Amino acid sequence: MPIRPENRARYPRNWPDISLSIRTGRAAGRCECLGECGRGTHPGRCPNQNGGAAYGTGSRVVLTVAHLDHTPENCDPTNLKAMCQGCHLHYDRDHHRQTAAATRRAAVEAAGQLALDASA
Repeated sequence: MPIRPENRARYPRNWPDISLSIRTGRAAGRCECLGECGRGTHPGRCPNQNGGAAYGTGSRVVLTVAHLDHTPENCDPTNLKAMCQGCHLHYDRDHHRQTAAATRRAAVEAAGQLALDASA
């Protein structure tokens, strides 16, 4: 998954090498998700392989590397897992929801608008 420009500095300089090692070495080009993504669509390990057709959709699989704790600075191999784009997006869905809400809140505050206090 592409790294957002505002997060690029949080990744180590050798992130491309780390990511490649996880995806091609340890994972051997196959999604390592064992169901922790919460999709509930695959028993055991996800069958998706990098460059192949994704099960269920037929779209081209792109293998990514997920930070299990959502912290790009933590590149310990135990915190990293090769995941197809579908599993990665599902795994990160709650985290994405939280960061999107924070981004919207910051934009409102930057525009000089204040949230209404419902208790008033």
